[in-house]
Amino acid sequence: MSERRGSSGAHRSFKEERDRSAAISQAKAVLQKWPGVKEGSGSGEDDSELSFGRTGAGRGPRRGGVAAGKPRSRTIGELLALAAPFDKKCGRENWTVAFAPDGSYFAWSQGYCTVKLVPWSQCLTNFLLHGTKNITNSNSLRLSRQNSDGAQKNKPREHIIDCGDIVWSLAFGSSVPEKQSRCVNIEWHRFKFGQDQLLLATGLSNGRIKIWDVYTGKLLLNLVDHTEVVRDLTFAPDGSLILVSASRDKTLRVWDLKDDGNMMKVLRAHQNWVYSCAFSPDSSMLCSVGASKAVFLWDMDKYTMIRKLEGHHHDVVACDFSPDGALLATASYDTRVYVWDPHTGDILMEFGHLFPPPTPIFAGGANDRWVRSVSFSHDGLHIASLADDKMVRFWRIDEDYPVQVAPLSNGLCCAFSTDGSVLAAGTHDGSVYFWATPRQIPSLQHLCRMSIRRVMPTQEVQKLPIPSKVLEFLSYRI
Repeated sequence: MSERRGSSGAHRSFKEERDRSAAISQAKAVLQKWPGVKEGSGSGEDDSELSFGRTGAGRGPRRGGVAAGKPRSRTIGELLALAAPFDKKCGRENWTVAFAPDGSYFAWSQGYCTVKLVPWSQCLTNFLLHGTKNITNSNSLRLSRQNSDGAQKNKPREHIIDCGDIVWSLAFGSSVPEKQSRCVNIEWHRFKFGQDQLLLATGLSNGRIKIWDVYTGKLLLNLVDHTEVVRDLTFAPDGSLILVSASRDKTLRVWDLKDDGNMMKVLRAHQNWVYSCAFSPDSSMLCSVGASKAVFLWDMDKYTMIRKLEGHHHDVVACDFSPDGALLATASYDTRVYVWDPHTGDILMEFGHLFPPPTPIFAGGANDRWVRSVSFSHDGLHIASLADDKMVRFWRIDEDYPVQVAPLSNGLCCAFSTDGSVLAAGTHDGSVYFWATPRQIPSLQHLCRMSIRRVMPTQEVQKLPIPSKVLEFLSYRI
């Protein structure tokens, strides 16, 4: 149930070469512990690019086992660097990072009760791939304060928002024309949200949720009902501005921001802290996880629990649905990431962060492989995970071992950009790191699986009157 916290405001300084060498050495040591993994020859101009051979690649989702095959080389993901110097004013835990649904903004909890909103296009223009001649300082690997003097006035501007208390969670919400089923039968609303409205919700240590206008940085709503830390927030993807909050007060609360922030429902099932929650892509299902070994799935039309998934051996701290809604990834302190079929409750894949896999007794206790965060990429093919062993891992859902790894000390959270090309990760000192994510060609099978689920719910695929071989081809199987 515990959440480790670093020292507040203490900023450590390390020498560039010593920090880089230690991180790369640890990456080597971690990979050498996995079967079929060996150190290869460096492919870059310096030690920041290393290649590692792996034995074979699996042909489909499975648990355990290694397919024999020709070793192939994989390189550690390249760090995206910035031309501007690192802003040393941050110095507190960064528990959350978030990208706007339309890719227009990036936000993170910078520490000391503040949230920073930066136009994502402005960030990209300042990124330089590591190894270019303009990079001379390792501190430039972190996100810096943008220079507003040089920004064009007709472009979105950055904002630093003072939330008044420690920020534990962030979520962007986008407004679209309200569906008939979501209409509220009242004549007057305090706020009339437009079709292009973009909001930012912040969950605070005092239990409050504050809603901000992203474009102006102004406070719109102050939602008060939780009695403990608001640990996570998620908006319904359908644009209805339905917000769900997860709290240490053991509850999930559903808010309708189009109805002036009216709290619609309280979901109760957790017996302890609730760490994380996530909507399915069609907004019909909600997943919640917390300080227990169980994963809860909710029907968001009836606000009732669908099922309880069991299999983890320690607290489950993060969850995320695949873009087609067919898969659910959960991360736990038991050193594992499980990928489930949320409609049947079956575990389809298991990604371990410790080899050999720990016994249930070891996995259920304290260890240095706690998985802190998990995130699905927009292509539905890749998953990123972040663990206490100072590593970020990039996985393919059809392979047993990481496609790529990168060193990261004291990581707490991670999220893919809207187009999946960049992974952002927050750390204990309030910094944000960025990586260019693996670029791989998906298989025909994966493309077919994703395509058919764009036109029908994943649970309807099994009901199609098609040959069994075709049905098997379109299904995610163990």
